[in-house]
Amino acid sequence: MPAQAEDWRGWNVHPDGYPNSVALKDFADEVSEKTDGELNPKVYNNAVLGDQPDAIEQTRSGALDFGNFNMGPMGPIVPETDVLSLPFLFTSVDQMYRVMDGDIGQRFADALAKKDLIVLSWFGSGARSFYNTDHPIEKPDDLKGLKLRVMNNDLYVQMVDALGGNATPMSYGEVFQSLKTGVIDGAENNFPSFDSSNHYEVAKYFSETEHLIIPECLCVAASSWNALDEDTQKIVRTAAENAATEQRKLWAEGVEKSREDVEAAGVKVNEIDDKAAFQKRMEPIYQAFIESHPDMKSLIDDIRATQ
Repeated sequence: MPAQAEDWRGWNVHPDGYPNSVALKDFADEVSEKTDGELNPKVYNNAVLGDQPDAIEQTRSGALDFGNFNMGPMGPIVPETDVLSLPFLFTSVDQMYRVMDGDIGQRFADALAKKDLIVLSWFGSGARSFYNTDHPIEKPDDLKGLKLRVMNNDLYVQMVDALGGNATPMSYGEVFQSLKTGVIDGAENNFPSFDSSNHYEVAKYFSETEHLIIPECLCVAASSWNALDEDTQKIVRTAAENAATEQRKLWAEGVEKSREDVEAAGVKVNEIDDKAAFQKRMEPIYQAFIESHPDMKSLIDDIRATQ
C-alpha cells in the first residue's frame, strides 16, 4: 500500500454513461474498496483535464496518474503504435482483442513502458466503417469518386485514395452539415458515433468495411505505478482487467443497440464477408510504411498471421 492514503487523478475523454466511463468508474471503485481507501482513483470525464495528446504527456510525467487513451494519437510518442492505425490490419474486433491480450499486445505494452506508460489492460473502440448518402459499398470500386471525410491522418487519406475515393479531412463537428449540403458524400466511423451524431439522418447507407479497429489502453504513469507495493499493483491490475472485460461487453451492447436504432430509422446496413479485395488495395500503403519503418515489419507480419 502507499505510505498514506493517496488520491489518483485519471483522464477520460468520454461523457458520463459511456461504456468507457462506466468501466473506469468501476475500476476506481474496485481499487478504493480493495485497498481499504488507501488508494483512491478519481476519473475526470469529458477531457476536462486537457485534450488527449496533452493528457498523454501529463501521464508520462506523472502529473496525471492514469488515463484511457486511444492508440491513434499515441504514434508521435510511441512510434510502434502507428502500426495499429494501418487500415484493414485486423479483420474483426474479436481478433484485435485476441492479439492485444497476447504476446503481440505485450510487445506494444513494452514499447509504451519505455515511454513511462504502464499498460494495465486493453479497451476496444469498435470498428470504423464507411457510410454515405448514395449507395452501398460492397467492393472497393464502389468508393470511386465519393468525397469521404476522414480524420486528419496521412494513413487514412492514403487509404481512401487507394480505394478510389476522394479523402476530405475535416473536423468531426462539420460532418453533419457537410453531408446534408453535399460538400461530402460520406464519412467513416463506428455505429455508436454514427448514431449519436445523427449522421444516420442524412447518410442512409452504412457498409461494414471495418477498415480501422484501433485498441485503447488503460495506462498508468510509471512513477505512480512504481510507488505501489507488489500487492497493491496486483489489486490495481486486476481491477483494470475487470474494467476491460466490462468495457468490451458494454461496447458490444452499445454497437448492437445503435445498429438496431439506425436500421429502424431507415438506414440500409450491409456486411462485407470477404475483405480481401479491400486489403489488396492497401498493399502500397503497407509497403511504404515498412520502407519508412523497417523495424516494425515483424509486428505487422505477426498480426497478419493471426487472421
